[in-house]
Amino acid sequence: MIWIANLLVALVAALHVFFLILEMFLWTKPLGLKVFRQTPDKAETSKVLAANQGLYNGFLAAGLVWGLVYSNPAFAFQIKVFFLLCVIVAGVYGAMSVNKRILFVQALPAAIALVVLTFA
Repeated sequence: MIWIANLLVALVAALHVFFLILEMFLWTKPLGLKVFRQTPDKAETSKVLAANQGLYNGFLAAGLVWGLVYSNPAFAFQIKVFFLLCVIVAGVYGAMSVNKRILFVQALPAAIALVVLTFA
């Protein structure tokens, strides 16, 4: 069961790498405009903030990957739990303050991974 939990943690990390790419590099490009439902003008004026957001998503991904590769299983578990909780909190806050979709795209996958990890 631990391999399923780790696969889910890796999926959440991959999602956050994707968010990093979208927010840091594709925010003003057609894909970024479509995903975030932005106008070109609004995207242009907010691209520095989006890049900052993307960087934070990269830190979340890095923390999850750290938990996946750390050699001490007990501490690796704690690392994964901490970063999954960070993702969940960020997702809930984003859903409350920006768009309810964030709850399903960000918080829900992390919550599922956390539950499976807890019982693995």
